[in-house]
Amino acid sequence: MNKIQCFFFDVFISIGLSDSTAKFLNMLTLLIITVFIFFTVDILVRKLLRLFFAKLARRTRTKFDDLLIRNKVPRNIAHIIPIIVAIELIPLVFKDYEFIKYPVQKLLHVLAIIISLWIVRSLLNTIKDYLKSLKNFKDKPIDSYIQVFMIFAWLAGVLFAIAYISGIEVKTFLTGLGAVSAVIILIFKDTIMGFVASIQVSINDMVRIGDWVTFEKFGADGDVIEINLATVKVQNFDMTITTIPTYALISDSFKNWRGMQKSGGRRIKRSIFVNMTSIKYLSDEQVEELKKIQLISEYLNTKQTELNSFNKDHNINKELLLNGRNLTNIGVFRKYIDTYINKHSAINKDMFIMTRHLQPTTQGLPIEIYAFSRDKRWENYEYIMADIFDHILAAVPYFDLEVFELPNSHSFKI
Repeated sequence: MNKIQCFFFDVFISIGLSDSTAKFLNMLTLLIITVFIFFTVDILVRKLLRLFFAKLARRTRTKFDDLLIRNKVPRNIAHIIPIIVAIELIPLVFKDYEFIKYPVQKLLHVLAIIISLWIVRSLLNTIKDYLKSLKNFKDKPIDSYIQVFMIFAWLAGVLFAIAYISGIEVKTFLTGLGAVSAVIILIFKDTIMGFVASIQVSINDMVRIGDWVTFEKFGADGDVIEINLATVKVQNFDMTITTIPTYALISDSFKNWRGMQKSGGRRIKRSIFVNMTSIKYLSDEQVEELKKIQLISEYLNTKQTELNSFNKDHNINKELLLNGRNLTNIGVFRKYIDTYINKHSAINKDMFIMTRHLQPTTQGLPIEIYAFSRDKRWENYEYIMADIFDHILAAVPYFDLEVFELPNSHSFKI
């Protein structure tokens, strides 16, 4: 190296240049040569690494090496080698200019730290993409963990860079850093909270990518498409994207529909409100008329025989329907609904089925249907539920009942 350095210096001296001019031109020439070597080594190493990884990707069945190329790992590794070469050549170039040599050396070392961080980031992105391609990790918040590693990597890189530039040992620098830890915690508050939330969400299996969640506070109702350190992205059913802070998953209440999707059916829980003034006992003639309804004809025959036997055994005066035991139109209607639901082909018979009265309200008597549809897809579920209530609402008049409805202009027509 000394011979090369002296060669150019001697050439400039031999053509009659002054000592100071020869030193400057010698430095400039060596700098140009170093820059040329830097870019040449960078291009050659990059091509060689790219060729090596391309051949490796073709020979192996795993997708990991393909992902290494996609995330530019070979390219980033190639950048570190010419920097190492440049660091070795800088003392030769700036031998006569010490005040330039040290800043340039520090700059190259900082650049080496940055490129090392790029390499780490590329490797972590490759690991993330590879894990996401595996079935067992598709619904895991891999992004959150990768971001945590990158935060620590960048923090370590910045600390080493500052320590190297300032000439302070990393240990001493970290000791002094404790004094401003409160400020750092304040700056990274959301990141720390998001990290803790990500761990709790993962350990407790609260949310997975692909889950259907409803988060009323943030107006989110759709599928989780991304979970990272700071946010959870939900694609709503209207195709909009709602971003929710990760820590909100453990601090606020939300609904995850995964249990429903894994179960045997989706719950139907809806009521109709019957006008209570239309509820009454049924006479024998009305019972005979209702026996024409096939779903409850057998029930009415059995029930009527049972009630007649009871009333006769107890000498009940049936001149007044209130006396003894009697069928009511609301009771027969409830039995009709229950039988209809139990025979409906779209209802899961292995899950809970119930038709019940709820507490009377100012809007009438609620009759609630509680059952589960076999088909859990939203559009089919809504169709099944609408089909059931279309039939029930149309059946109400056959039982001489009325559905409660708030008064309107038609209510006052004579």
